[in-house]
Amino acid sequence: MFDKLEDILRKFEDITMELNDPSVISDQNRFRSLMKEQKSLEALVNCYLEYKKCKQAVEDALVMLDEESDPEMKEMLRDELSEAKDRIPQLEDELKILLLPKDPNDEKNVIVEIRAGVGGDEAALFAADMYRVYTRYAERQNWRVETMSVEDIGIGGIKAVSFMIKGNGAYSRLKFESGVHRVQRIPATESGGRIHTSAITVAIMPEVEDVEVEIDMNDCKFDVFRASGNGGQCVNTTDSAVRLTHFPTGIVISCQDEKSQQQNKAKALKVLRAKLYELEQERQHNNEAELRRSQVGSGDRSEKIRTYNFHQGRVTDHRINLTLYKIDQIMDGDIDELIDALIAADQASKLAQQSAV
Repeated sequence: MFDKLEDILRKFEDITMELNDPSVISDQNRFRSLMKEQKSLEALVNCYLEYKKCKQAVEDALVMLDEESDPEMKEMLRDELSEAKDRIPQLEDELKILLLPKDPNDEKNVIVEIRAGVGGDEAALFAADMYRVYTRYAERQNWRVETMSVEDIGIGGIKAVSFMIKGNGAYSRLKFESGVHRVQRIPATESGGRIHTSAITVAIMPEVEDVEVEIDMNDCKFDVFRASGNGGQCVNTTDSAVRLTHFPTGIVISCQDEKSQQQNKAKALKVLRAKLYELEQERQHNNEAELRRSQVGSGDRSEKIRTYNFHQGRVTDHRINLTLYKIDQIMDGDIDELIDALIAADQASKLAQQSAV
């Protein structure tokens, strides 16, 4: 491990030197590429430098303890030695995690799809609630949300919604949200006071660049229609909404949030690229079934991942057996504790796999 860390440190230093080269500064593409690479290594390098500093502090303290005769100085050196020794194993654990293979999609924006499942109107109402959860979470992270399409049911519920969250590391934080989210509560539409169980599906897809997924436009058909829902500024007074059909996969995407056909076409193509990329990822994952089963959640939309029980005030994530009694905060977008626990569990799983090899 430490040979690898020394190689990474040298690489980081070489990149830093190269970034100070005037010829590199004038080449913006090269400069941006190096800046991105430097940033990806920064946390690991800082952790390793702190580790080396602690190791050196232990060696220095041991030498000075042998030479020092003053009792007060000896006591101070013992404290420094103890602090450095305690910190070393913590840093070793951090280094192991930082050395785990990175998901190439982690820094990307995400496209989120929420669809009402079983439960009728109550499922649609919960879909609207979860749409708010993710938009509130994005606000807390200072990320930007762009709604792509919404199918509402007229009573405050949503049959389906697609939206993009733009922000550094959005995919790394939200990727474990894919799957079936189940709600148990007394619906606003229920007069008898009985608890109902409903469900929605959430899909989290990384935004995909044009070069990553090629689309043959001969495989696509665009239909235009008049947008529905809240109007204003020509949104539902002209044929600006777009329906994209991809013949090879049967995928159909509707976008109506923008004022022009071209803008809605561009958004529809973004969603199609993300869906095609997701299909390819699923194919690869299915070929690695054993590895997929050992990870925290498969990302399969049919997998029940979480239950929101309003009567008991709890949210339970079934993949890691975590229950939090803070449903009001979670429904207001405070989902960091859930996300951090899932990331930690995923890292632990990967470390266990690495140790077993």
